[in-house]
Amino acid sequence: MLCTVSPAEDWPWFLGPRHDGTSSETEIQLNWPEKGPAVIWKQSIGTGYSAPSVLGDKMIVHHRRGDREIVSCRSVQDGGVLWEHSYKSTFSDPYGYNNGPRCSPILTPKRCYTLGAEGQLCCTDITDGAVVWQHNLQEEFQLPDWFFGIGCSPILDGDRLIVLAGGQPDAGVVAFNTTDGTKLWQAVGKDTWNGVTDAHSGEPYEWTGEEKVVSYSSPLIADIHGQRHLLCLMRQGLVSLNPETGELNFKYWFRPKINDSVNAARPVVIGDRIFLSAAYRQGSAMLQVNADGKSYTELWRHKTNMLAHWSTPIHVDGFIYGFSGRHENEGELRCINATSGEVVWKTTGFTGNIRDLSRDRETGRIMSTATGKPVPFPYYGRGSLTRVGNRFIVLGERGTLAVVHVNNQEFTEDCRTSFDEIHYPMWAAPVLSSGRMYLRSEDWLVCLDVRKKP
Repeated sequence: MLCTVSPAEDWPWFLGPRHDGTSSETEIQLNWPEKGPAVIWKQSIGTGYSAPSVLGDKMIVHHRRGDREIVSCRSVQDGGVLWEHSYKSTFSDPYGYNNGPRCSPILTPKRCYTLGAEGQLCCTDITDGAVVWQHNLQEEFQLPDWFFGIGCSPILDGDRLIVLAGGQPDAGVVAFNTTDGTKLWQAVGKDTWNGVTDAHSGEPYEWTGEEKVVSYSSPLIADIHGQRHLLCLMRQGLVSLNPETGELNFKYWFRPKINDSVNAARPVVIGDRIFLSAAYRQGSAMLQVNADGKSYTELWRHKTNMLAHWSTPIHVDGFIYGFSGRHENEGELRCINATSGEVVWKTTGFTGNIRDLSRDRETGRIMSTATGKPVPFPYYGRGSLTRVGNRFIVLGERGTLAVVHVNNQEFTEDCRTSFDEIHYPMWAAPVLSSGRMYLRSEDWLVCLDVRKKP
């Protein structure tokens, strides 16, 4: 996969400008000292799992304090608040996770679009935070009970804001006009999946009207055989839609067998192929879209090669790199062959001897028995990736920040570090813009200086 190189670029939405977790910046320093990159600033924030978004001199983070969800515009220079817009939220995560927003903001030179954990879709003026239009998806659409709130970041397509709303019976995906918020089209649900063969039972699926239509994988748009495909990995599986009309191109059942499960990693497009992966014993599949754009061929399907929970894998030159595992103790960074699906290498992130480490009883920090000094948590767990050239910036879920080679032969790590503010659960991928790296935990936002020095 080729990236257009750039000395600096914005990161205006989820997984960056190309929606794939890659940065094209060239003036980035990835050879860090033991203490890591210099901290430019750090700010205490409220809860949430959404990554911040950056456009020019503004950074917007969506978080929650008390009973308010807050859209907070900050200066990239010092993290100071430029403006804020807030509204009441009563969302409570039924599984006990935090109650903040899960979706990343979308930024344009004029507008900011955000989606809250219980379905508050809001368009604000990026200069002062004034509300331009808003929708309460929970009130306007028939949304079934969810597992972890609403967690699919919307995407922009010209004058359309495309949202995975998850409404019954056929409002899984809804497109809104970006100017005034009017609904343009809705699609996906009963008409899509009723009667489709369940890959696990081999029987036609009977729609009940109680299904969770949406899952947690954010949509994306790709050009395949000269045709634009809106790819949405719903709870039941993948759909390809015409982004202008919502008309269905094709569908593919891809749902874990167990009920308490989600599809959360984004589809990965590799030319005319689409890679899908999910945890919960689901595994991965590679589809090849046929020239007609209305059908596909399943090239392979594996149950154990890559089980991406929420972190979207990254494709580079015929190999797919990503985190596999439903639970933290199962978390592994893996490299698989995109052609065959076979695992090339895998690692927990720790290649040393566990006897060389101990835990401080008072602080809980992991210590080196040789030096007596604290060290980053040894295992990545279910981490996240951001690619910069021939390196990955890896962020483990307990805050271990590492630099790893893009290498389809073996795992090679250059350096690692950690910061007290970046701690478990660290589930938002690193954001990189104009030589600054932003890390967001449940209560802190940290800005690091990764600019290449003369």
